[in-house]
Amino acid sequence: MSKLRFSFNLLAVAAFVLTVTSMASAQATRTWVSGVGDDVNPCSRTAPCKTYAGAISKTATNGEISTLDPGGFGAVTITKGMTIDGTTGQGFGSILASGTSGVIINDATGAAVVTLRNLSINGASTTAGSGIRFLAGKALIVEDCDIFGFIGTGTVGRGISVELAAGPRNVSVKDTNITNCTVGIRLGTTTSFVAAVFDNVNIDATGNQVAGTTGIDLAAGGFAVIRDSSISRFQNGILNSGGANSGASLIGTTLFSNLNGLNAGASTSRSSMSSFLSNDTAVVLSGGAFNSGCDNFFNGNSSDITGGSITNNCVK
Repeated sequence: MSKLRFSFNLLAVAAFVLTVTSMASAQATRTWVSGVGDDVNPCSRTAPCKTYAGAISKTATNGEISTLDPGGFGAVTITKGMTIDGTTGQGFGSILASGTSGVIINDATGAAVVTLRNLSINGASTTAGSGIRFLAGKALIVEDCDIFGFIGTGTVGRGISVELAAGPRNVSVKDTNITNCTVGIRLGTTTSFVAAVFDNVNIDATGNQVAGTTGIDLAAGGFAVIRDSSISRFQNGILNSGGANSGASLIGTTLFSNLNGLNAGASTSRSSMSSFLSNDTAVVLSGGAFNSGCDNFFNGNSSDITGGSITNNCVK
């Protein structure tokens, strides 16, 4: 009897090993989606999947989902490190997120680095969801994306919404357009901090200075370098809603036709080589500070600064 039991145990172990091996072999470092694919496929180049969600389970951690041809590939939730590349040229991945969020990153381990590249994320101007929601993970990288049509209040209506419970974490957004969203980018964490670099990002509002609209909202723990970017036609182009526990540093950035270009609040904000053009008020202070290089350009604003004065830091 003991020999029979031993044999059954060996068979159980072997079956388990074979199952795990089969599952591992089913996950590829690179998978593919196509407008004419099918999610029952293995997501190979010759047998691609239909949606990004369908390709997730067949893509290994830190692998990449590539796009073979133009098409709509659906909203997706990411729970591990990976890259989704909408490709360029023949391809360009589109996510139509009507009434929901386009991409949600929620990695419980806190170790995932997620890269989203060459994607068009369309909220269809519905009042639910955001383009990208970063809830948990190590880092988010967004490159060459178009995000538009997300409107609403609270945790919806944001092009990119960083809602982290813990830090430190990193966010990078580069060569990206965010238009027709109530809030372009919202950055914050309930503990520690999240550091972001926004490089060549164009953020334009749903209308002209509509109440409640913000280009970049730096909530508690949110700190950002905003470089070679433009933010226009919001109630607040940049809002430091996190008070002293948030801050913006501008380099070569343009704030145009906002009610408040930079609403620094109680934070310390810094700017160099930037332009504040045709805003009602270029800079608003409420106990904070605005440290300016001598190379900023103020023109056409009804008021250049209220609530304080510009602290010039000129290198001689």
